[in-house]
Amino acid sequence: MAGLASLDFAAPLAALLLPLPLLAARFLPPRPGGSGALAVPASLVAGLDRGGPLTVGVRGRAALTWLLWVALVAALAGPRLVLPGAALPASGRDIVLALDLSGSMERIDFSLDGRTSSRLAAVKRVGADFIRRRTGDRVGLVIFADQADVAAAPTFDTKAVARALEEAQIGLVGRSTGIGDGLGLALKRLQTLPGPSKVVVLLSDGANNAGQTTPRDVAVLARELGIRVHTIALGPRDLADANGEQDVVDSDALRDVAATSGGRFFRVRTTDDLAGVADSIDALEGGRDRAPPVPLRRDLWPWPGAVALLSALALLLTRRAA
Repeated sequence: MAGLASLDFAAPLAALLLPLPLLAARFLPPRPGGSGALAVPASLVAGLDRGGPLTVGVRGRAALTWLLWVALVAALAGPRLVLPGAALPASGRDIVLALDLSGSMERIDFSLDGRTSSRLAAVKRVGADFIRRRTGDRVGLVIFADQADVAAAPTFDTKAVARALEEAQIGLVGRSTGIGDGLGLALKRLQTLPGPSKVVVLLSDGANNAGQTTPRDVAVLARELGIRVHTIALGPRDLADANGEQDVVDSDALRDVAATSGGRFFRVRTTDDLAGVADSIDALEGGRDRAPPVPLRRDLWPWPGAVALLSALALLLTRRAA
């Protein structure tokens, strides 16, 4: 019945060894005197071959010998208890979050729990929750500013990636905005992974002003590699409407990256917007089924092994007492 534990054996063919003492007693030639060869115990051979009367001591040693042999064979067969495992949601997707960690992410123009907060704090809260929801996917984290770095290599341990996001600090990779380099590093990490579906979620609150590559060129590479890039433009004002202001996000560039790679572009101005975008991307990259459960096996061979050891000790004691 599904959901119940069952018994199986790692090496069931070991059971073929059970009749070995009988075969040895029947077909092997008598042991020459003084030989150091392995022999079937005389008490067992006497009882099995001649069928003569046995004393209580001889019968006991014969029983212990058989118990020792059966327990050894049982241990060699590797009995184990198979326990049903839980089926986890799985989609087979490889996802890398590329996060802008430039100095502008310190600006306090978002809110959390009714209080004003920095952009980074809001991204940490919403992003960590999104990552933890991706159980069954391989998720990684890239941070970028003056330079790009892998904060968490792609892994199925989504809790570890979420912790890496929560521990990210501005200044680790500089304070400028190298969108192209951040996206390029994310593609590099995804390129070698075996998953059939690969996605980058790129979030920035600025315009590309650092690094060696342009977002447009890297977006073309993403398209060639078959990697979709969903982009999130964070912040209250767009570069196209800057009027000389410095704290602006280049929404047009991020929209172009998404369109070129086959992804979606999202505009975020508030924490609620960000939470809605996380839900939308989670739905876009959904379609998760229940993966086949992985059975858990608990080895039972130490039990017959212990019986064999105790039987051997008992035989040794009876031999010394005889």
